[in-house]
Amino acid sequence: MNEAFKTYIVIPAYNEAEMISHVLRDLMDHGYCNIVVVDDGSSDKTSEIVKKHNVNLVKHPVNMGPGAAIKTGVDYALLKNADIIVTFDADGQHLAADINNLITPIINMEAEITLGNRFLNNGSNVPLFKKIILKSGAFLMFLMYGIISSDTHNGLKAMSKYAASNIDIKSNGWEYCSEIIEEIKLKKIKYKEIPVTVKYSNYSIKKGQKIYNSFYIVSKMFLKWIFG
Repeated sequence: MNEAFKTYIVIPAYNEAEMISHVLRDLMDHGYCNIVVVDDGSSDKTSEIVKKHNVNLVKHPVNMGPGAAIKTGVDYALLKNADIIVTFDADGQHLAADINNLITPIINMEAEITLGNRFLNNGSNVPLFKKIILKSGAFLMFLMYGIISSDTHNGLKAMSKYAASNIDIKSNGWEYCSEIIEEIKLKKIKYKEIPVTVKYSNYSIKKGQKIYNSFYIVSKMFLKWIFG
């Protein structure tokens, strides 16, 4: 971890009491201390558990969606004058060990935003049907915006202060990932894909996006692209 750059980790969390301690310990064990958890209206003990750790906690009074939680966390990190902001899932799928590879191109001014890509790393045990859905969605994003990526809906990303300040997240739901791709294209933000590992467990599969939701996201972004 490069300590010359103030890096904030933003974690959107909704009913993640089962995994949030594990996720926070993994990040802290790798030297990341500037962490903000956005509790998105959880009904379980997510906030109580987060308070036991030396991290920042922001709470939504009601569940607003992952896009809204990401926006809240990114805005908070910008107020804290973060140089780099990393978005990180709360369900244990992501590895803190991958973060350094995400932020290094930003530090070296090779990119303003880096996108984690599970398909560039053989360590990700992606279920076949989910792989088909993800790659289909990525192909559609390429047709719409010309952004070449096979994993547009990976929640592990890193942004420079410039990128975070210029990417406007308006969607409250999971379609925020597609919206970021759209913003990269429209605002000509330099990006780079980075191999990362995504760990699938019974818990993360249960917590992740449902197939019907993936179709909803794709159709919503497609209509937005057609009608503006």
